[in-house]
Amino acid sequence: MMKYLDLKQVNAPYEAEIRQAMEDVLQRGWYLRGEATRLFEQHYADYIGTRYCIGCANGLDALTLILRAYKEMGLLHEGDEVLVPANTYIASILAITENRLTPVLVEPDINTLQIDDSLIEQAITPCTRALMIVHLYGRCAYTDRIGELCRRHHLLLIEDNAQAHGCQYVAPQSQRTQRTGSLGDAAAHSFYPTKNLGALGDAGAVTANDPQLSETIRALGNYGSSHKYVFDYQGRNSRIDEVQAAILDVKLRHLDEANLRRKQIATRYLNQISNPGIVIPQSERDSVWHIFPVLCERRDDLQDYLRTNGVETQIHYPVPPHQQRCYAEWKGISLPVTEYIHQQELSLPCHSAMTNGEAEYIIQKLNQFTR
Repeated sequence: MMKYLDLKQVNAPYEAEIRQAMEDVLQRGWYLRGEATRLFEQHYADYIGTRYCIGCANGLDALTLILRAYKEMGLLHEGDEVLVPANTYIASILAITENRLTPVLVEPDINTLQIDDSLIEQAITPCTRALMIVHLYGRCAYTDRIGELCRRHHLLLIEDNAQAHGCQYVAPQSQRTQRTGSLGDAAAHSFYPTKNLGALGDAGAVTANDPQLSETIRALGNYGSSHKYVFDYQGRNSRIDEVQAAILDVKLRHLDEANLRRKQIATRYLNQISNPGIVIPQSERDSVWHIFPVLCERRDDLQDYLRTNGVETQIHYPVPPHQQRCYAEWKGISLPVTEYIHQQELSLPCHSAMTNGEAEYIIQKLNQFTR
């Protein structure tokens, strides 16, 4: 069986460097908020293109801490509305409701699977204070229109960059490039092991340029303390550990190369999948292909067919947030584009350890799949 993602294979090229990095942490004898964390935060901020990076425990905490910090700074208040794509992973929405803010679901564009920037303005009310864009599947969700709307309506722009490490926004006119994670007021990053930049456990980070925001987030993730035994906030324990920081620093050096390999596999899919029953994504926006999604009316049959032929796939995601029991208050609302995507999406293997032969085999089987 060809695995959807074989993490042992993905990490194998860096094994010696990772072992040495872990050994260095062990020898230093300092396991939290030490030299490895300082170096990774510095290197990741430089890579993303922001002044600050604050490590935390995971991607959900990164999102939650951003919103909580804005509340502490008086820029957000309980009940304020935060616009968010309706087809996102539920963590984006959990961070909003945990802070007693109100998520407002905006439908995606069926062609890009990203938030539909033509629908954002009509969702803005006098209570709207922020827009959270999610670079789903590794594709840039930001557009010039989104930036202009946030400026005109004085909205905070928060990026959920959990799936898009290394992705770039390319300005249509100037062709200026800027990495996702540096496009808004603050960005959350997940380093869950399956991510393009994955730790060997849970880890996350926030990137930002605002010193007050960054200091507030760092304190909130350290029990609310910026000085030992002095607590300005009712915080939480959410810190990246030295081992994960050291591992991530190793893998960061190889991220662009790994993303390039994902793009090579994706290009094969884009150019060679030819089946009228399988819709492949448009590729005009930059993507680092954390996920390669296809849409198929017979999605479950296609998944079974590929499994029978030795190919493991995943579904991202089978049930949309507004149909989850934890948000029962949304029961009955209609979001047809989101529902269509969640009913038809299937994720193909696409990672840095794949061979050309494996990609060709998958393409062959997809092209042979009959309605």
